[in-house]
Amino acid sequence: MQALIDAIAKGKIPNANIAAVLSSRSDAYALHRASSNGIVTLVEKPDFTLKKPKRRIEHSNRILKYCREYSIDLIINAGFLSVLSGDIIDEYKGRIINIHPALLPKYGGQGMYGEHVHKAVLEAGERESGCTVHYVDAGIDSGSIILQRRVHVLESDTVASLAERILPEEHIAIVEAVKLIISEE
Repeated sequence: MQALIDAIAKGKIPNANIAAVLSSRSDAYALHRASSNGIVTLVEKPDFTLKKPKRRIEHSNRILKYCREYSIDLIINAGFLSVLSGDIIDEYKGRIINIHPALLPKYGGQGMYGEHVHKAVLEAGERESGCTVHYVDAGIDSGSIILQRRVHVLESDTVASLAERILPEEHIAIVEAVKLIISEE
């Protein structure tokens, strides 16, 4: 979030603004960053009383309502662990992106987020990891790749140290991806 706020403020992403920041968790630090910068913040939690397929569609429909209300052109999932489905995927096809902390297609899909990803990378003995920005489609981490940034996996790496070295690359990647998408429009 902060990388995008800073890049826009410095003119690195021309003709861009952040209309709103939505989280499924009221304690997400991105909400604080956004409100500190005068950006509208929204919290829309999934209804865990519903079974997973229905919960995903119902949650996605509520998010779609906000996207329409705020005239959102590009949806950026960063640290957003809810899976979008239904009408939002069709209406925003090619306009929803996600940042994933691995080099997709490896280490993506159900359950592959945060520390789970880095642990899997280390357990597999990979020599490199990184992050991927990709388009969101009806699958999980299965959309077309926009760009990737790589880091070497060190023999001394732990889950925490690998995550710490990938995070700055995620900040660079999300800004680069947004610039690329906006320049193509």
